[in-house]
Amino acid sequence: MTQSATSPITTYETRRGEIEAYFDRTAAVTWQRLTSDVPVSGIRATVRAGRDRMRATLLSWLPEDMTGCRLFDAGCGTGALAIAAAERGASVVAIDLSPTLIGFARERAASSGVLDRIDFRAGDMLAPPPGRFDHIVAMDALIHYRGPDMASMVASLAARADRSIMFTYAPRTPALTAMHAIGRLFPRADRAPAIEPIHGTRLSALLSNAPALSGWSAGRELRITSGFYMSCAKELVPA
Repeated sequence: MTQSATSPITTYETRRGEIEAYFDRTAAVTWQRLTSDVPVSGIRATVRAGRDRMRATLLSWLPEDMTGCRLFDAGCGTGALAIAAAERGASVVAIDLSPTLIGFARERAASSGVLDRIDFRAGDMLAPPPGRFDHIVAMDALIHYRGPDMASMVASLAARADRSIMFTYAPRTPALTAMHAIGRLFPRADRAPAIEPIHGTRLSALLSNAPALSGWSAGRELRITSGFYMSCAKELVPA
């Protein structure tokens, strides 16, 4: 039996392909610069500052000493969070759709002296990696998917987690809607793939209605706004 054009699986797979094409071929070098410390444009500087604050927030929700912990970094990009966790002693599996970004991440991990603690993989974050994890983090990796798909992705990740799941979503606000409208006026190189904003209450309802998440409850949540960057961090912990 074939999937209908509107099925969640088809929607996820189609969107995943668009994201892979963008980050691996269209904007890999731009993304490498954005996640480094080289000078960037004003727009990108606000996004960099917001992402730095978001990464620091998620890391603050993880143990300071992660010796003996296994972390899954879903959508690791150029590896900043994975490297920071490895520096705390964690054993990390880090995956991203873009082989090019994974290549950058490996180079940075090698320069930081923690490459032996991180298993970098190019592929789908929902493809089952070996074993289970104490913590799973998906920073700005789910924001390009519709609410129902996002909830399904969180539920899939939860099947591998023991202590916490942390992810971010784009809050649906008038300010964010206005920023997206303005962003369309800028060159394509300054734009990431369209995100899918969602009201926090709507997302909470979708998560609550997911049977696979019945053993999880809401933990901490924090919104970070920095110019053209607006994202909410959300934590789930065992009920």
